[in-house]
Amino acid sequence: MTLAAFNTLDKETARQHLFACCGSTKWADAMLSLFPFTNEKQLVDEATRIWYEQCNETDWLESFTHHPKIGDVKSLTEKFAGKEQAGVAVATFETIEALAKANADYENKFGFIFIVCATGKSATEMLQLLLDRLQNTVEEERNIAMGEQQKITIIRFKKLLTEADFQFLKVSQITTHVLDTSVGLPGKDISIRLQSKQNGVWQTIAQGITNADGRIPDLLPQQKNLKPDTYKMVFDTGSYYRKQNLKTFYPEVEILFSTFDETHYHVPLLVNPFGYSTYRGS
Repeated sequence: MTLAAFNTLDKETARQHLFACCGSTKWADAMLSLFPFTNEKQLVDEATRIWYEQCNETDWLESFTHHPKIGDVKSLTEKFAGKEQAGVAVATFETIEALAKANADYENKFGFIFIVCATGKSATEMLQLLLDRLQNTVEEERNIAMGEQQKITIIRFKKLLTEADFQFLKVSQITTHVLDTSVGLPGKDISIRLQSKQNGVWQTIAQGITNADGRIPDLLPQQKNLKPDTYKMVFDTGSYYRKQNLKTFYPEVEILFSTFDETHYHVPLLVNPFGYSTYRGS
């Protein structure tokens, strides 16, 4: 469907499609008030603005209830196998069990289910991310889940409007890349937290696991820009080296950096067990 074709739908049908992209009543109604949309960029920009500036905790939590639990075998089989959670669908039984237990622990701790943009992630990656995020506070998890929902919303826009033009979408404003200089290879499966200081305390606002190339290209949702400020990226280098049975002098590496505008910021880490360096990449 093209955006032009979407714009010809009656309002009730259009709202149903919008609600399927993000299960928040307030968000869907606000989006419908702007229908029809001028172009794809307006669609995504308004979706982002409404989500972050008009919606509140009640709306965010409502949207979370429209997702299946990661690792819920029945839900995955009946609704999502081969779709957004395909990485879980091909997981081993042991991994599914571990995901189910961790997901139950997560819901018991935070009061809502684990939300993650699962596209492109394996079940083991999601399990590691789930276990890592279990260490967060409720406020941190709510903020992270908001970002994950926005990523999912954009993906669902693309699936709904398969003939639309989304080439304007940029990568995450903040990206990273880890290179293990001791072996000359990417630092794979490293947990990384992006943090901002709120009320004098550093809080995690986005979190991810480096892929096979040592990168996290989607820490933030596309079209989401952070205000110019000082941020911190925390790399769990200790766990990375423990998996290799190696000792490291740096159990964590913290990189503080400042943004000045809405341009792209790449924050790479060159690391070995006894040293590291960084720079502003491109």
